[in-house]
Amino acid sequence: MQQCPNVGAVQEYWLDAWQRSILFLDVLRERGNIYLEHSAREVPHVLNFKAELVRDGRTLERPVNYALVHIVPPDGTQIDPAKAPIIVVDPRAGHGPGIGGMKQDSQIGVAMAAGHACYFVGFLPNPMPGQTIEDVCRAEAIFVEDVAARHPEADGKPVIIGNCQAGWQIMMMAALNPHRTGPIMLAGSPLSYWAGVHGKNPMRYLGGMLGGTWLTTLSGDLGKGIFDGANLVANFESLNPANTYWGKDYNVYSKVDTERERFLDFETWWGSPVLLNAQEMQWITDNLFVGNRLATGQLRTADGTRIDLRNITAPIIVFCSWGDNITPPQQALDWVLDLYDHEREIVENGQTIVYTMHQSIGHLGIFVSGKVATREHGEFVSCMELIDVLPPGLYEAVISEVDADTVRPDLVHGKYLFRLEARTLDDIRGLGGNDAADDARFATVARVSEINRGLYESFVAPAVRMAVTEQAAEAARAAHPNRLRFAMFSDRNPWMQPVKALAESVRTARQPVSEDNPLLALERATSSWITTCLQSFGEFRDAMTEAVFLNTYGSPWLQALVGLGAEATPHRVERDVFREASVARRRAELEHHFEVGGPEEAGLRALIYIRLPEGRVDERGFSVLRLVRASRPVARRRTLAQIKEIIREQYLLVRLDEERAIDALPILLGTDAAERKAVLDIVHQVLAASGVLSGEAKRRLARVEALFDVKREKAGKSEAAHA
Repeated sequence: MQQCPNVGAVQEYWLDAWQRSILFLDVLRERGNIYLEHSAREVPHVLNFKAELVRDGRTLERPVNYALVHIVPPDGTQIDPAKAPIIVVDPRAGHGPGIGGMKQDSQIGVAMAAGHACYFVGFLPNPMPGQTIEDVCRAEAIFVEDVAARHPEADGKPVIIGNCQAGWQIMMMAALNPHRTGPIMLAGSPLSYWAGVHGKNPMRYLGGMLGGTWLTTLSGDLGKGIFDGANLVANFESLNPANTYWGKDYNVYSKVDTERERFLDFETWWGSPVLLNAQEMQWITDNLFVGNRLATGQLRTADGTRIDLRNITAPIIVFCSWGDNITPPQQALDWVLDLYDHEREIVENGQTIVYTMHQSIGHLGIFVSGKVATREHGEFVSCMELIDVLPPGLYEAVISEVDADTVRPDLVHGKYLFRLEARTLDDIRGLGGNDAADDARFATVARVSEINRGLYESFVAPAVRMAVTEQAAEAARAAHPNRLRFAMFSDRNPWMQPVKALAESVRTARQPVSEDNPLLALERATSSWITTCLQSFGEFRDAMTEAVFLNTYGSPWLQALVGLGAEATPHRVERDVFREASVARRRAELEHHFEVGGPEEAGLRALIYIRLPEGRVDERGFSVLRLVRASRPVARRRTLAQIKEIIREQYLLVRLDEERAIDALPILLGTDAAERKAVLDIVHQVLAASGVLSGEAKRRLARVEALFDVKREKAGKSEAAHA
């Protein structure tokens, strides 16, 4: 039987608990003051880097509240002018800008550490009158042009990192401006909004549970044409009640001596909601969250241009995580299944798609975590040139730690080996997703949403819009719980005035409780019990939500009532006859290119042929090619764009007809024996960099070597005949 704690242990614990309470209140007071100070700024952000304004979006022909800034490299940071600049675009999903550069170990930090000039696209708290999502995409295209113009010596177009909601904006912009961007990295970005698996991802059911997007319209009307981003923050927080209502605050209270700075840094970003025009938010909910019209090619610009993600020519990199309950892997990747039926179509369309999945990191950790920044983001940035020249197709990026068994570690950048492995659409399907019945349910939600919003617009909206004033809308925003809970603990609250002095006295006489105190163990056990209860409540709520959603919108009666017949086809992009004709034309052109080129084309074609069955490539082989390229005279050195085009064409030729492509190698090699030997040496160096070859790769290498030898013998006989 456990003994009761002695008097000394009780006194020690209660003194510590009282001191922690005062210090915790002081942290909340500081948070409130920071919130008020941050909100009062004209351009609030949480960037940890000095920045210079390049373009103010408010000065554009169609003004927006976005801006492009140049990140000033910290002292000692060397920027390589030949490397492509990197643009980090933050999400306007309720929170303010700066999350991509909040720490030194961040997306911006690793980009500059790798020698890239870095730019940031952020936004102001208030939208411009009449601003639309299309205006934002147009502004982002101009920003990309500005960056490219500032770096004419860069060997490649600007690389763009789109965080969360910024990802779909960047994809729209790139689909409308396919030749402006370099590689696009989507970090935790949802593109297929209906996707997910049963028992998880409850956020995708929200639109159905609210009866569609009419509440978004109502919120905009109550805001006098403004949608409050604090509502989006509240939606995110509702996903994890255990953390929102207990865990986050208890973590600070229990570690108040060490957690203060980290907590305040994060809350500065988390607690500063921004505003959107009501029409912007309405467009997002109607067309994306409920309508799911982006990946299926149903969106058009004001002038009628269709937004087709298949138009994007730059490599697309998708970074998602199994621990992300806001953008699960299915929502990050299933847009590929909406666009294509087979990975062969990806190759024919000339699109390169790379994805990687973290095993546990949460949604915010994808952009905030220092460990993720130095590993995943660091590897992607350092290997961006490899990705840029990658042949079209679907790949998974595999990042492994360098160890004693790693071949040629000197060719690896840093302590992680970056490898790309070819994948099929079945690999994405294997992640789980919707069946036809699920798609029908979400299609029913979209129909119900249109009906409910139409009813609201006809019978309720006119009265609401007449009744709401600017003053009432502003007062409602100020009273939002996600703002009020910050402001109420600031120095503006007279009840908080004594806290600062009390906290200072506590710090001078701080007496932390010992780790073996039984009451501290009881406190932690109680906290664990509360967390478990709240988690159980969240799981029960999510299970009930899913059950109600599936049964309600799976009802044949409701589906028939909204006009969704049994003959409804799967929700995916429609055929594009012009695109199919373009693919056929390109294939016909390739038929005449088997014997076009020189020794460089021959070497790259040989490498592709040898490595094709393995379906993988890593940074070591590319490092060898980069060293070879750097050793050539500048006048004979191919640009990265030229190398990319050569690799792409040689890959397509090998895919089109392996035998014909390889049989043509002697013609490409020419008659210069020294040149042939040099090319074959490079082939050997690249292959050796990645370790032992497979049996099939060895067979193919032997065939290539024989073709080189045959060519040499034929050349010798020809020279003798002429003599």
